[in-house]
Amino acid sequence: MILHIGSIMKRTHLKSKEANRQLEHYAIHLSKKDQVELQEDEDKKIILINKQPSFFFYEGNPVPTLKYLQENVFLLKRIVVDMGAIKFVINGADVMRPGITNIEEGIAEGNFVVILDVDNRKPLAVGVTMFSGEEMREMTEGKVIKNIHYVGDDLWKME
Repeated sequence: MILHIGSIMKRTHLKSKEANRQLEHYAIHLSKKDQVELQEDEDKKIILINKQPSFFFYEGNPVPTLKYLQENVFLLKRIVVDMGAIKFVINGADVMRPGITNIEEGIAEGNFVVILDVDNRKPLAVGVTMFSGEEMREMTEGKVIKNIHYVGDDLWKME
């Protein structure tokens, strides 16, 4: 995902009912007190909740941002990577099977997942699985998760 901070973005207020409908997959509930806006330009859409970038759209689907996941890590299934994989993941590299130490149960191919570091269990990236969790467990090599948002990218840097 390419995000140009300097580009002109249109902001639209969203009613909490509409935001809840768009985010129903995540079982979160926004109240009328929450300030919800849709910020968009020609190549991206972001939902801001109380002025914080909370969800971005990937192939038409809302996905929690890493900053939102810091407080709500259980919104996505989790993949844990070893310390050697961290520098690659936070530079935007896709996740390779040898770097994974733990795969949460119930992951299907095409799921959005949060990638955590093994020591601190902090969110490093959000990715899309290229295989099911079962398939990943059986693999010993190869690319298994496409990295779509990571610590330090333009979305992370967005205020």
